[in-house]
Amino acid sequence: MRTVPVLVYDGDCAFCTSSVAFIERRVRPRCTITPWQFADLRSLGTTQRRAEHELLWITPTGAAYGGSQAVAKLLLRAGKGWAVLGALLTLPPLRWIARGVYRAVADNRDRMPGGTPACALPANRRPGQQPSD
Repeated sequence: MRTVPVLVYDGDCAFCTSSVAFIERRVRPRCTITPWQFADLRSLGTTQRRAEHELLWITPTGAAYGGSQAVAKLLLRAGKGWAVLGALLTLPPLRWIARGVYRAVADNRDRMPGGTPACALPANRRPGQQPSD
């Protein structure tokens, strides 16, 4: 059984990977961080489709939070000033705004700093990937 949460991200996306590198360096949440391509998604209680769509925060009990709420959870777990920001992101109307901002960024990650055209492709169409079942 897991004792710490797991942050699951898209390891084939340059923008996602650089964002996670920032999180590891500056935010330092107490969790395991893994790209979905190397995660046992079934044991985490999620699917490839969901992992392709959004950042995921999976608690040790198996609860899954996606998108902006995954970001809020990781900030809460980081403690210090980050936890205050995480708490704010769970409250309306900031939660609603965060959801919209997250979706806009995620949908345009190929245009973000560090992003590449491959970030816009579905996982099964990215260079070097096999079609998924």
